Amino acid sequence: MDDLLLWQYISIAMIFVWTGFVRSGLGFGGAALGLPLLLLVVDNPLIFIPLIGVHLLFFSAITVGNKIGNVDWSFLKMAFAVMIIPKLIGVFGLLTLPTIWMTVFVYSMTLFYGCCYLFKYQIKSQHAWVDYILLMIGAYVSGTSLIGAPLIVAVVLRRVSKSQMRDTLFVLWSVLVSIKLAVLGYADVEFWWWYQWWLLPCAAIGHVIGLKMHDKLMHGDAETFKQWIGAVLIVICVVGLWRYV
Repeated sequence: MDDLLLWQYISIAMIFVWTGFVRSGLGFGGAALGLPLLLLVVDNPLIFIPLIGVHLLFFSAITVGNKIGNVDWSFLKMAFAVMIIPKLIGVFGLLTLPTIWMTVFVYSMTLFYGCCYLFKYQIKSQHAWVDYILLMIGAYVSGTSLIGAPLIVAVVLRRVSKSQMRDTLFVLWSVLVSIKLAVLGYADVEFWWWYQWWLLPCAAIGHVIGLKMHDKLMHGDAETFKQWIGAVLIVICVVGLWRYV
């Protein structure tokens, strides 16, 4: 990170504005919709995952701080029991698997999400056993790359009321990210604390815009918005994967 070019620093700053907007606007997806873009700038997930994780903890605390009573704790207890082991396995994979494998994995998963958004396919569950499978896979993907949100949200949509969804998700993300950051810290992964001085304000700009847009995104034409996101994600992932062909 210390020897990047000016265009790379500017690109990273703009992408963190975008991740902040998505995270607070939708309640999820900041990493899933931001990490593939960041990997086009620097193709190493371990550089950006600690930065994204710290931001998520910071803005989750701000968003949920005075709404803790609006959290579905019964769902969270069930979810944590199901997700903890796959989460730890995923973090171990992040630390041990080759960087190129993790980068291709991020692009491949995001390409899948992009296709779902573009073609209006909603990942959903109708049975309890499907809920458990989605939570376990989502936890593993979250452990490796912080992009398991769309899989986990499919379960949240079925089990949590819409009015509690965003606050419940923020608490869920906070706990999962805390586990991940604790393991990364124990493994002496660089957190790039100095860069938070200018990246946090960038994410804050997006966060404030997302808060103002949340109700409109939730009750307005969210499908069209997601289709546009899906189309852009597909292009980004194809470009990213093309480098490894």
